[in-house]
Amino acid sequence: MRAEGRSTPRGAALDSPEPSRRRRCQRLRPARHAALATLTLSLSGLFASAAGALPIGCTKSGGAVQCPQVSYHFTTLDNQTDPTFNQLLGINQGGVIAGYFGSGAAGKPNKGYLLFPRYFQNYYADNNVPGSAQTQVTGLNNSGVLVGFSAPTDNGGMNENDGWYRLHGKFFPANFPTKSPASPPVDQLLGVNDKNVAVGFFTDNHNNNHGYTYDISAKKFSEVTVPSFSNITTAAINDAGDIAGFGTVGGNTTVGGNTEGFLLANGKSTEIKYPGSSMTQPLGLNNNDEVVGVYTVTSGNNTAMHGFTWYPRFGFHKVDAPGGAGTTTINGVNECGDIVGFFVDGTNNTHGLLGNAQFSPFVSPVHKARDVSASAAKAKRIKTKLPAGC
Repeated sequence: MRAEGRSTPRGAALDSPEPSRRRRCQRLRPARHAALATLTLSLSGLFASAAGALPIGCTKSGGAVQCPQVSYHFTTLDNQTDPTFNQLLGINQGGVIAGYFGSGAAGKPNKGYLLFPRYFQNYYADNNVPGSAQTQVTGLNNSGVLVGFSAPTDNGGMNENDGWYRLHGKFFPANFPTKSPASPPVDQLLGVNDKNVAVGFFTDNHNNNHGYTYDISAKKFSEVTVPSFSNITTAAINDAGDIAGFGTVGGNTTVGGNTEGFLLANGKSTEIKYPGSSMTQPLGLNNNDEVVGVYTVTSGNNTAMHGFTWYPRFGFHKVDAPGGAGTTTINGVNECGDIVGFFVDGTNNTHGLLGNAQFSPFVSPVHKARDVSASAAKAKRIKTKLPAGC
């Protein structure tokens, strides 16, 4: 599956007309670096996700599940307005990507954009809150709703952050109505589903984050709590209302706490922690409850960042960009399993990253055990079942 081969995306309804052929606001010709990933994922066994969905491409027979091997075709995508700093944060099923350029350092403000297939330079469309100094577009859905956050200043340091959504071509503010905001205030919307329910967080005056949902149609905020977690960031939501995010476990923001992830589904929470990691942050989620994000591993004075994908009861798979091993973050995933994020190269430049999912027709034989070593069995050819449009 190659996004370049898709027809005009549903994102053409994003009120940023399709171009013609001619985390805080501080903190193509495209660069055509493409490589086939060496990553290969193999899943087999019994499966029941938190939302009852199967992993993408899997089929169920007689109570057992067969899943294809999955790899990625990676492409580096940078807006050449600032080729030194790009982050891709969300992708919808039509392959439209939300992101921004500019590091947020003095003189390098965040500037939001959408990027449309076929991903050439003139397929970038600016999306910035009117009157703002900085904007990030953090998420989008399949019907044209965008979410993100903006800042009224560009001082190279801590700036006020204000959440927003864009509906029918207009920007609207969306800040949780707290009586004890941080100074300066920090409020960000990070994801939105096809039912126009967004998720995000605000920071209080004790520097603790609070996750929330925002129903755009009803204009209703609801704080999200997770058992055993504090300092919560809700980062992604799917159409079933399942929520992925992260927070502090076993302490607080200043004493003894560890940053770990969670998935809220069917009224239950599942902890998400990459084995051996010092930090795990889920950042994206699709309707199959495939979670993507970033984890860190610390060794001595060195810290490596790796992207990941995760399915309930199937666990983790590490994802590193070619040329970005140890500096990769995966931030978004769509219903086809395509992923977006960013990585840092050897010269400390940050590059946008697209990974188009590739599904092999081969899989290990069906096993009845939940945890199976794919390498221990001979490969078996199966028919891969993908969602419509993939």
